[in-house]
Amino acid sequence: MVFARGSGAGDEEATLLKNLLSSCGLCEEVPESYINIHTGLSGSGVAYVYLFAEALAEGAVKMGMPGGLASRIAAQTLLGAAKMMLETGEHPAKLRGDICTPGGTTIYALHQLEKGALRATVMNAVEAATNRARSMAED
Repeated sequence: MVFARGSGAGDEEATLLKNLLSSCGLCEEVPESYINIHTGLSGSGVAYVYLFAEALAEGAVKMGMPGGLASRIAAQTLLGAAKMMLETGEHPAKLRGDICTPGGTTIYALHQLEKGALRATVMNAVEAATNRARSMAED
């Protein structure tokens, strides 16, 4: 979660709100201009992750794995990757690079994702959701 202070909120109120919301997970105070960006990243981002998890599992089904097992493994893979990002504090690009071996399976797969413009497509999705949140806030 993120929050921005209004003109009537001081340090005491911000600290209280952060303490209350932190019980639900990450809570950050941000400039108000970040609120709609947060919507594009996190509010809509959950759906992006579900779509990616579905695609991972369907790839395994295509290769012969039962769907239920593929979905459980995809979910565990995403959970492990997220935990690694949070626990190490490393940039995702470094973590990705660390698991690529020369001539290995991962670099071959990443090449296919790059050919499909995965990063640009996801960046465009965050931009579209942010812009939509901004236009909805104006209405």
